[in-house]
Amino acid sequence: MPLYRDEAIVLRTQKLGEADRIATLLTRQHGKIRAVAKGVRRTSSRFGARLEPFSHVDLQLATGRTLDVITQAESIAAYGEGIVDDYARYTTGTVLLETADRLVVEEKEPATQQHLLLAGALRVLSTGERAPSLVLDSFLLRSLAISGYAPSFDDCAKCGEPGPHRAFNPAAGGIVCTNCRPPASAMPAPATVTLLAALLTGDWPTAEASDPRTRREADTLVAAFVTWHLDRQLRSLPHLDLSTEASR
Repeated sequence: MPLYRDEAIVLRTQKLGEADRIATLLTRQHGKIRAVAKGVRRTSSRFGARLEPFSHVDLQLATGRTLDVITQAESIAAYGEGIVDDYARYTTGTVLLETADRLVVEEKEPATQQHLLLAGALRVLSTGERAPSLVLDSFLLRSLAISGYAPSFDDCAKCGEPGPHRAFNPAAGGIVCTNCRPPASAMPAPATVTLLAALLTGDWPTAEASDPRTRREADTLVAAFVTWHLDRQLRSLPHLDLSTEASR
């Protein structure tokens, strides 16, 4: 079978037979891949521990008819070590992985930007250098932007009228003017809109200067925006309630 190498983030795994495992991977060059890791559930496995969710690995794979086969695995970064023992980081991390899995739909289609964004978010999350809620909201907004769903936080998302505007509507694409505002649109505080714009562009000094109330409102708006564009809520989002409060 032809062999190839690639870097990958392990998104999720599932058992296969008595000793094997199927890993869903987001690779740098080949996009999302589902591959079999043979014998990794045995205690004698050479690389079983390297193929856990949150792991960043260098892989050699053999092309298969239905699923590729992992033949070698070398660790690049074990982000899980700094994530799984902290509730806030762990629940945030699960949303990061699920979002990447949902947004990258087609298998073996290049998704380099999504891979790099996810690797960067996991690195920052694992070190604890930024609040998990800020890391999450920034990742969600930027990941959606890469996928073609970039929200507007200044000009009207519908007619383009220069901002600032007050109303926010996920279905409309973000901030909207008075004339374009659909019924039941949210009316976030100006500071919240500033925070959202900073998270989208990576303006961390502005984001980290925000207060807890502003972050909570931003969390709600980002969750609504993500849910709208993914058609349904992420399964891991409800578990964030305690973690986001603990991170403030």
